Order: sequence, then C-alpha cells, then structure tokens
Amino acid sequence: MTNTNPTTSPSLKTYTQLCWAMMKTGILGYGGGPSIIPLIRYEAVTKHRWLADEEFGEILALANALPGPIATKLAAYLGYRLKGSLGAILSVLAHILPSSIAMLSLLSAVNYLSHSVIVRGMISAVAPVIAVMLGVMAYEFGERAVKGLGRKLGIVMLLASFALLQLLGVHPAIVIVLFLAYGAMHFKLLGRLQRTKSTHNSGQK
Repeated sequence: MTNTNPTTSPSLKTYTQLCWAMMKTGILGYGGGPSIIPLIRYEAVTKHRWLADEEFGEILALANALPGPIATKLAAYLGYRLKGSLGAILSVLAHILPSSIAMLSLLSAVNYLSHSVIVRGMISAVAPVIAVMLGVMAYEFGERAVKGLGRKLGIVMLLASFALLQLLGVHPAIVIVLFLAYGAMHFKLLGRLQRTKSTHNSGQK
C-alpha cells in the first residue's frame, strides 16, 4: 500500500500555483484590467506554461468582446481551463479578494493618501513600467499577427484597427467582432484567391 502525501499531490499543487499566481496579479496589477494582462500572461504562458501564447491571444480577444472586467474573465477562464468550475471560482476569488480586502482596509485613510506626496510619487514611478509592459505585449501580438496574415495584410490590419479605434472612435467590442469574423474567413478567402490566380496563370499558358 502506497502512502501518498497530499501536500505533494499534483492536483493540490496546481490549485496552489493557480491561487498564488492570481493573488500576485490581483495585488501587483496597478491601473485596472489592461495593466494586469501582461502579468497574467507571464504567469499562464511564460512561467507555468498552462496556455500556449496563441491560445492566450485568442482568449484575450474573445474576453475583450464580452462585458465585464477583462482581468476577472481571464482569471475565470484560466481556472476553468485547469480545474473546471471549482478552479474558476478559486481563481477569481484569489484574484479579487486581496485587493478588495486592501481597499476596504484603506478606506479610512483615502483622504490622507490622495494628498500624500509619497503616494503620488509611487504612482508616477510605476506608470512607465506599466506602459513598457503593455508596449512589449502589443509588439509581440502585432509581430504574431504579421507572421500569421503575411507582412502586407498584417500591417494593413494593424493600421485599420488603429484607424477604427483611435480616429473613428468605434467601440473596441465591435472592432474585435469584425476582425474575428474576417479571421474566420481569412484562410478560405486566401485559398480561393490562390486557386483563381493559378487558374488564371494556367489559362494564359
């Protein structure tokens, strides 16, 4: 009869890693959902390898199209992906509870902290770090888009998304749905175009 130590159980280890990873992203994620995305990506893709980078990008796009905070949606998906419904519940709780408790604890000191020179200095110091993290992630996703779609079409799609979001002010959810619809048809359209081109070339010969 084998004696199994529950502390070394792979299942328990996964729960522990998942909760600890989500706690860290909830505590360290400054500035709301967008700033937390690189932290969740690091834990899920780079550190623990729970998801492939491509899957994370797809889930991020889908989560952006759904209502609600992006970080909690990613936490719920990650927990469900690893450990089903219980994993999703624990993942979301681990993500939101530490910051919720901290926020409730600091409510009595809000007026003081809002005028504190130290706090303003901390906010100013951390802002460039968040900007760099988001920039690096955006560059990597853009590079992957160019590789997947081809250089010319990838650049066109990047410029089109920038124009829709920044110049025309289209809602991000609408832009994501439009690009998802095109992505679903991309390879079919590409195959049809190549067949037409080869037929045209063979006809000329």
